[in-house]
Amino acid sequence: MAKLRGEVAAVEARVLARFLPAWHGIGAGHGGERRLDEALAQLEGLPLPFSDLERRILPARVRDFDPRMLDERGALGKLVWVGCGALGERDGRVALYRRERAGLLVEVPELPAELGALHRAMLDHLERRGASFFAEVLAIAGPVTERQVFDALWDLVWAGLVTNDTFNPLRALAARAEKRRPGKHAPSPAAGRWSLVAQLAPAPADATRRAHARAIVLLDRWGVVARDALATESIAGGFAAVYPVLRAMEEAGKIRRGHFVDGLGGAQFAFAGAVDQLRAAREHGDGAIGSHAPEVVLLAAADPANAYGAVLPWPSPRHPDVGQPRRSAGASVVLVDGELALHLDRSGRQLLSF
Repeated sequence: MAKLRGEVAAVEARVLARFLPAWHGIGAGHGGERRLDEALAQLEGLPLPFSDLERRILPARVRDFDPRMLDERGALGKLVWVGCGALGERDGRVALYRRERAGLLVEVPELPAELGALHRAMLDHLERRGASFFAEVLAIAGPVTERQVFDALWDLVWAGLVTNDTFNPLRALAARAEKRRPGKHAPSPAAGRWSLVAQLAPAPADATRRAHARAIVLLDRWGVVARDALATESIAGGFAAVYPVLRAMEEAGKIRRGHFVDGLGGAQFAFAGAVDQLRAAREHGDGAIGSHAPEVVLLAAADPANAYGAVLPWPSPRHPDVGQPRRSAGASVVLVDGELALHLDRSGRQLLSF
């Protein structure tokens, strides 16, 4: 193990930033159902703005992506989603899971202390009756308005306690304020059947199997896993929870450990294939000036293929007094050979150069 750890010289941080888009298949031009399944596996369990996920993150990976592809997987019971916090009134972060993996990966939060009587009545109903339409939830709500029930339901969604068997309510939130042609039907953010997230995995796996599943997801997503990689993750216990499993996997010869990337602190773990691709990314970037066309990549700022603001710190913009970059919904970044060149905010009004 000591010999293997010393075999790979650490690469510069920008090499990791060049490696990640290729690791995620950005711009590779692949499409089809199989490619979508591969992309969903890499994104599994990561909280992402739903607007970016459907409009930018998945289309960047799957050439022929269409939202109906998510609907089909949801209708077949293959794919589920869990809310991870609202982003205003029209968007929020969601994490996607393959249903057969939900018992290994889904973290059901504790009930927030501030939940009111209406919230608790709705949770009690869903626990007793299982998946229910909004009209059924409304019927047990008591002397309150439909709007109050709707708002309480989405409080529970963004708290990670309630989910839906379709993706249409998430889309409908964004569509509520859009102007529509007369006669065109507007989707409802209350459509579909609502159910408890806890019921996705009625018999959770033991702690060791759960930690192993999370470690595999992190290795698939980031290529190189270190403490810094968990900045955008929502894993209970953080890096300390998966470190013993990563160490055991190295001892079993399944992954490598070493100082792969300069600037990432502490222990770093990777599959052997990821180490080879990281080395190839370094060699590609070490060519003479003019020996290759610049590799330009446009990404959603929140995309895990964008290392900056997640695995790597943001560099300082040329005019820091104008603003600072953020991994916010709707924001974009442009990378040139792994270097951050531009950051455009969600409004499209503020462009930072680096």
